[in-house]
Amino acid sequence: MAISKKVGNAVARNRVKRVLRECFRLCAPQSVSGLDIVVVAKKCPDPSRMTLHLACRDLCPILERMAKDLDRPARPGSVTPCDAPSSGL
Repeated sequence: MAISKKVGNAVARNRVKRVLRECFRLCAPQSVSGLDIVVVAKKCPDPSRMTLHLACRDLCPILERMAKDLDRPARPGSVTPCDAPSSGL
């Protein structure tokens, strides 16, 4: 997990990382396991006030929506990366 220096000093960035990791542990459904998920932590006015409750309130619905979208079958006629013809290179 990478947190920008815009978030704050090392102590603040580490706190944000700890809170986000715990939120992922609590909220991430099994269907999003095995995926690489990129979270961009924007500038925070006071990272020391970031709580697990606030992070989960914002992140859990997004993770649930991602899981639901991943479970949805592909549109008819769409090409998945596995079905795409190789370029022969």
